[in-house]
Amino acid sequence: MTPAKIHPTAVIAPHAQIGAGVEIGPYSILGPQVTIGETTIVQSHAVIEGNVTIGSGNLIGHGAIIGAPPQDVSFSPDRKTRVEIGNDNIIREYCTIHRGTADDSATKIGDKNFLMAGVHVGHNCLIANNVVIANNCLLAGYVRVDDGAFLGGGSTFHQFIHIGRLVMVQGSSGFGKDLPPFVIAAERNFVFGVNVVGLRRAGFSAKDRDEIKAAFKLVYMSGLNIGQALAKAATMNFAEAAREFLDFVAHARKRGICPLKRGADTEKSA
Repeated sequence: MTPAKIHPTAVIAPHAQIGAGVEIGPYSILGPQVTIGETTIVQSHAVIEGNVTIGSGNLIGHGAIIGAPPQDVSFSPDRKTRVEIGNDNIIREYCTIHRGTADDSATKIGDKNFLMAGVHVGHNCLIANNVVIANNCLLAGYVRVDDGAFLGGGSTFHQFIHIGRLVMVQGSSGFGKDLPPFVIAAERNFVFGVNVVGLRRAGFSAKDRDEIKAAFKLVYMSGLNIGQALAKAATMNFAEAAREFLDFVAHARKRGICPLKRGADTEKSA
């Protein structure tokens, strides 16, 4: 394998582990507990500190800061916390990814995600795979984002919320409640409909798309409360995709799910 290419102005701690084919740009700083996998590129002026593991094939942009202490007033510097990043991610310039806050906890980012410039990922966030987070999004602590979600630029997400699979969030929005999978969301805590085109692009069959629409309408448009809607859904013959939507609603966190914006077209494209 090609040896690592480290710019002479970079500062690499003696115990940092650098894989084959890695490139470290000018003035970047890597601490002693940092592990970088093969062929990952770290551009200029990046700071990677604390206990951070980054897989192979990633791009870390100019000025990114990964592994800094969490912005938690109760955090103690002696806690052993970390950041874990998978493979083939693009993390553009000036992103900040903070390590976990509770002892032995981690902030985790999976594979093939795209974090655009200026994204903030707070402590203990869990970002799955194939997620796109556009410029200047702010994720507070313990936010979970499932596979294939798209978070529009400048949007904000309250701590502890859960964003389901293939959710599409409009830019400049804000959320403090959970977003069930397969929905389009916008403004302040509103759902606008089903991400029909996103489902089609992801390979969902017409039957699955129709069942997801039916489950969505049962939860949001039937006039039943959540408990009644879920009880009725339990008597219906929904397949796995619609069940994923319903199970998410059933296990929503304390703040519940975002409501439907009344008068919205419930079948949207992504």
